[in-house]
Amino acid sequence: MLICPSFSSCRALLLLLLVSACGTAPLGDGLYQVKSGDTLYSIARSTGRSVSELQRLNQLSDNTIQTGQILKVGPGSPAPQTSTPAKPKPAPPPAAPAPAKAPAIELAWPNKGPVLQGFNGKTNKGINIGGTAGSAIYAAASGKVIYASQARGYGKLLIIKHNQDYLTVYAHNQQIMVKDGESVKQGQNVAQMGNSDSDKVMLHFELRFKGTAINPTPYLP
Repeated sequence: MLICPSFSSCRALLLLLLVSACGTAPLGDGLYQVKSGDTLYSIARSTGRSVSELQRLNQLSDNTIQTGQILKVGPGSPAPQTSTPAKPKPAPPPAAPAPAKAPAIELAWPNKGPVLQGFNGKTNKGINIGGTAGSAIYAAASGKVIYASQARGYGKLLIIKHNQDYLTVYAHNQQIMVKDGESVKQGQNVAQMGNSDSDKVMLHFELRFKGTAINPTPYLP
């Protein structure tokens, strides 16, 4: 039996027992019962209020609270806040495809003379090989002669097409030993070194990929 010294004290005790029986969930709109481990900060965070708001609503001078204490959290308190998942970053655009790399071709030296000037792609779009007038010039790879005549700046010029991608160019010849349309083998004697349209005896040798001069040195043994 519950014995109370007075009706008012009994009524307060019954109210406390009723509140305690409600568990640790929020006590309806605007009220919250402090649970073990709660702090004013954690309650403020879970109810969407600031610590200063809770202090003002409950006339608290500091952040001290007691387990079981009923706190006002404000009318219509919002639901506990949850972190919003970050939006995934858009995938980066695909990288631009790398420029097409010239397929391999194996060349042989057209002449064993010294290299007088290397490829630079601007003032010299091939390599210049020194030697003596009349020394043999050989086909750097097998193919078909597509030009064997005089050309301004190149003198007596020979061009051999090796496939759909590659051409080799032999300039400043003293004499061309093959004709247009003739098939040649790698290492075949196709011309003689000279100085036609040049101030010195030399072979100007070019490798062209799809019409563009490229450095032949990496393709030579």
